[in-house]
Order: sequence, then C-alpha cells, then structure tokens
Amino acid sequence: MAGTASMLCLILVTLFIPPLGVFMISGCSADFFINILLTILGYFPGHIHAFYLEYVYYHNRNTDPMTRKPAPGVYSQRILQGHNERSYGSTV
Repeated sequence: MAGTASMLCLILVTLFIPPLGVFMISGCSADFFINILLTILGYFPGHIHAFYLEYVYYHNRNTDPMTRKPAPGVYSQRILQGHNERSYGSTV
C-alpha cells in the first residue's frame, strides 16, 4: 500500500513539475539535468521524459536484478537498479 501511495504522489508531482518528479527518483543526476533542459525547451517533452524514467524505475523495482536489461536513454544508476529499499544496505 505504501508503494502505491508513493507512486501516486510521484505522478501528481510530475504532472505539475516534471524535473521535481525526476529528482525524487534519480537525485542530482544526468537524467535530472536532461529533464530540466527538456522542460525548458517545451513542457510536453519534459513530461514524456519524466514519465519514461518513472516507468523504468518502477519496472526495475519489480524485476529480478539478474534479468534486468539496460534501458536506453537512462543514465542514473538509481533508476536502472530500481533503488529498491528492501535491498538497501544489503551485500547480496
């Protein structure tokens, strides 16, 4: 339930301020700066990029780390790994 609530909050934030939604999942990374640039160039491209990153992030959270494939155009390791809080601090 907490995962669904955080996902909905992230979607709402991204609807209004796409770079903030990207920052929430990737931190201060290349994807964040790319999204700022795309949002400045046009509000719609910023949304497309932000929602694509969020899709990759949540897809990778629910995928086995051994079967994940790199997503094209994603540069943040947090997004590529799905930054699953269950594995935080784990050595496995």
